[in-house]
Amino acid sequence: MKVKVQSTVLLFLTAIIWGFAFVAQRVGADYVGTFTFNGIRFLLGSFSLIPVILIFEREAADKKKLLKTFYISLAAGTVLFIAASLQQYGVELTGSAGKAGFLTGLYTVLVPVFRFFLGKKTSVLTFIGAFFAIGGLFFLCMTGNSVSFGKGDIVLIIGAVFWAFHILIIDKFVNDVSPLKFSMMQFFVCGVLSVIGALLTETVEISSVKAAAVPILYGGIMSVGVAYTCQILGQKHSDPTFASIVFSTESVFSAVGGALLLNEIMTGRGYFGCALIFVGIVLSQINFQQIKEKFNKKQQY
Repeated sequence: MKVKVQSTVLLFLTAIIWGFAFVAQRVGADYVGTFTFNGIRFLLGSFSLIPVILIFEREAADKKKLLKTFYISLAAGTVLFIAASLQQYGVELTGSAGKAGFLTGLYTVLVPVFRFFLGKKTSVLTFIGAFFAIGGLFFLCMTGNSVSFGKGDIVLIIGAVFWAFHILIIDKFVNDVSPLKFSMMQFFVCGVLSVIGALLTETVEISSVKAAAVPILYGGIMSVGVAYTCQILGQKHSDPTFASIVFSTESVFSAVGGALLLNEIMTGRGYFGCALIFVGIVLSQINFQQIKEKFNKKQQY
């Protein structure tokens, strides 16, 4: 029982860190450009995983697996670069950590929907969840009596699509790679591409980077290194469905962080939209078949 409590605490800690990362991204956007922020953040995140790898993946992987990990990391890192760039730019345009968190969270609904079109089995709850999420999206983006999708909203929604693509890549190849080495490499690829983007399109000033040091450090070390370690330890002794639902609260914590630290306030309809999106996210993560199988096993004993 004690182990399960510890796992639950670690899972929620992961969701909290990820949720508050939107606050860091919102503050960082005031000082540095999208590519600069992500470049430094993901390189820091990549390097912060080195001690985690030394603890959890000390054994040497065979050369064939390492090579495969490298190639898949290139593909995943490139998609991650697109998704993270759109997310950071969307945060900058909307100026809202909470709204960005919920719009980005749509990827958790999109993943099972995309899997359905790829011929994978998908539960009815997923489509019910998608219905709630779409309804929430309209309420969240309502201005007056009409629905208005701003540029930032559209950028974040497109970003959610790429986050879904990123999850699908990981889902397909996760058993063919060394997980932590894969994560470190994809973060490195994303960081390098972001740095190149910054050098080509942004004016990088040391003073601006220093001003954004705290949000960059949080986004890199806490959101990647610490949260990823908590995720690994938390998922070791927890049910996958339960873990997915806990992780979905990331969007809630982004809104909490925005309200507490940035004094962000939405309209009543906006909060109602967030609630509908959250319900949709949770519904899309519930696997009744898995729950039924576990219940039947307990009944046998």
